[in-house]
Amino acid sequence: MARPPRRPQNRTPAGVPDKETLVRFLSEAGEQGKADIARAFGLKGVERRALREMLKELEDEGRLGRRGRRGFVEAGALPPVGVADVVDRDADGELYVQLVKAGEDAPRAVLVPDRKADRGPAPGIGDRLLVKFSRSANGWEARLVKRLDSAGPGRVLGVVRKAARETRIEPVDRRSKDVLVIPQAFADELRDGDLVLATPERGEHRYGPKRGKVIETIGREDDPRAASLIAIHAHGVPTGFSDLVEREAEDQALPTLKGREDLREVPFITIDPADARDHDDAVFAERDEDPKNEGGWIVWVAIADVAAYVRPGSALDREARAKGNSTYFPDRVEPMLPEVLSNGLCSLKAGENRACLAVRMVFSKDGRKLSHRFVRGLMRSHAKLAYEQAQAAIDGQPDDATRPIMDTILYPLWNAYAAMLKGRERRAPLAIESPERRVRMDPEGGIASIEPRVSLQAHRLIEEMMIQANVAAAETLEQRNTPLIYRVHEAPSQEKIFNLADFLQTLGKPWTKGEPATTKRFNRLLEEMRDTPHAEVVNEVVLRSQMQAIYSPENIGHFGLNLDRYAHFTSPIRRYSDLIVHRGLIRALKLGSDGLTDREIAELPAIAEQVTQTERRSMAAERDAMDRYMAAYLADRIGGAFPGRITGVPRFGLFIRLNETGADGLVPVSSLGDEYFVHDDRAHALVGQRTGRRWPLGKTVEVKLVEATPVTGGLLFEMLSDPDPRDPNAAQPRLGVRDRSRHRPGKHARRNR
Repeated sequence: MARPPRRPQNRTPAGVPDKETLVRFLSEAGEQGKADIARAFGLKGVERRALREMLKELEDEGRLGRRGRRGFVEAGALPPVGVADVVDRDADGELYVQLVKAGEDAPRAVLVPDRKADRGPAPGIGDRLLVKFSRSANGWEARLVKRLDSAGPGRVLGVVRKAARETRIEPVDRRSKDVLVIPQAFADELRDGDLVLATPERGEHRYGPKRGKVIETIGREDDPRAASLIAIHAHGVPTGFSDLVEREAEDQALPTLKGREDLREVPFITIDPADARDHDDAVFAERDEDPKNEGGWIVWVAIADVAAYVRPGSALDREARAKGNSTYFPDRVEPMLPEVLSNGLCSLKAGENRACLAVRMVFSKDGRKLSHRFVRGLMRSHAKLAYEQAQAAIDGQPDDATRPIMDTILYPLWNAYAAMLKGRERRAPLAIESPERRVRMDPEGGIASIEPRVSLQAHRLIEEMMIQANVAAAETLEQRNTPLIYRVHEAPSQEKIFNLADFLQTLGKPWTKGEPATTKRFNRLLEEMRDTPHAEVVNEVVLRSQMQAIYSPENIGHFGLNLDRYAHFTSPIRRYSDLIVHRGLIRALKLGSDGLTDREIAELPAIAEQVTQTERRSMAAERDAMDRYMAAYLADRIGGAFPGRITGVPRFGLFIRLNETGADGLVPVSSLGDEYFVHDDRAHALVGQRTGRRWPLGKTVEVKLVEATPVTGGLLFEMLSDPDPRDPNAAQPRLGVRDRSRHRPGKHARRNR
């Protein structure tokens, strides 16, 4: 507790302070109750009654405010740390918080990101947070310390289930048990199967489910597009744009040639997915006529100049930073920028002038980058091609769009890539195969098919050219001593390497634990296992041994790509990190007045942390949506048999990935047989204690689909295959490693719903 202020010599220590002294004391000491104030000033008896009267007068005069039932503070003050509710969002998308249990004098504070705050979905209106308050030149700010949703109003995304006497909200998160009961008086307008956002009512609920109220109805459970709606709301992915941001976007105009290089005669083309709506990169290649670089190539990569429209400090910039990146679902996109920009002025459409930031790179015939330079220009794409279309042309099947540009554009691109490929092979980036699946929607919005994405040479060509442009951006900014956000990827930890070595030992494949982890060492392992029955499982385990890539202002290199420096430059329409790199280049190369600001440089650590988290938020939402689409696609095939592979071996069962769709589901350990199963973490296997029969990671199996729950994305399987026999070379499992409860066949767990 703060000491009472020094009093004038003519006042006794037990005397009641005057109003100015009392206000100054509360200003310095912060929130204090009446008893605290009395003790601080040594007040007793009638003096305490006089203090109460003075506090009431100061409150009536608006000089003091209440905090809770008993606390007093200087009017308009906030504590250093407090519990607050998110109460409002302004036209710019800024969130505002209000101190809980505060009087009317308590100001609202704008919520600002804190890179040390806990991880998770971005806060939204109604969330309760622990925050640090501070006063700035523009008013009060609150920095997130921790989410307190469980103690506050909280929100539940769920499905309405109506019965004769009760209406419930069942959560779509399969890990949640927060079922809410809606009072019948408020349930009449709800329909069975509605997707809703609900919040628990405050108060104690000692028995039975909590009572709740519906905040918003967002869709229907049986809507084929519900998967993405659920993922968006469950992960707090920001949707839409404020009116101010939309107006700012509509007010933008195409820049003139002033201060730009005219690149409109360079025959750039875009190569993108067939259904792409925005095009943020274009490429062109030609032979280098310099006799000192015989057989070499010049490669141009032009990127949409988003920085020309989204300027630091604008509403567009603030909302783009809050979103961090675009989020992609099979049926929709939640873009980082309004459509008038992302699909308009910033999209490199064929035949239209577009502002760009381009890099001209010179490669030798053996793929070594000899030089590069960046220019801010005005370009015009000469053709828009799909990956499949470009690949078909190179494979001898040109169409009307590709036939006229074979000799002038496509063949030079592929020949330049052949040279660049020599440099890539010498660099030896990590060669893990990570198959992806694609959901195709039918015209009515249903799921037409789920199929593997085919990796074409055209994909790899664009990928390598983008990688080299990203490297050039990082090199230029380093050379110009301009801070930047790197894309970094740490080498696997020692613990992960030891786990990998233990697993490989079970396959009879040695891996020296003390050997440094390099991409060449991993690639050699993958190549040695390529034609063996263990190829897929080794690929899976190597993939799981890798760290996650992140954004950082500190450079530690990119292990997976085997690069010393790397920055994201090529997708500023959909990634805020790339926009920051563009601004850095504009500043470093003096290409305009809209480059990186001093304030942004000071905030780079916070920006890097934020865009890392928004990227993970989007990845989680996209993954959850895919799980739900898979479950919806398979829901009418319950009872069918499917071939698959064991891709995970936790203690509670086996995760199976189906060959046909790539869908993942669970075979509960309770259905595997009438014996105890031991989890062998070194061998990644479940082992029967009595028989020694094994269910190892990577085993090919056949399973029956028992349950598919689209609203949660849960799939439950029953094993149809037999386990592998006892391994005579394996150590005997120790009794009691896992729970000894008896598992009975046919009794399926429900935890995957």
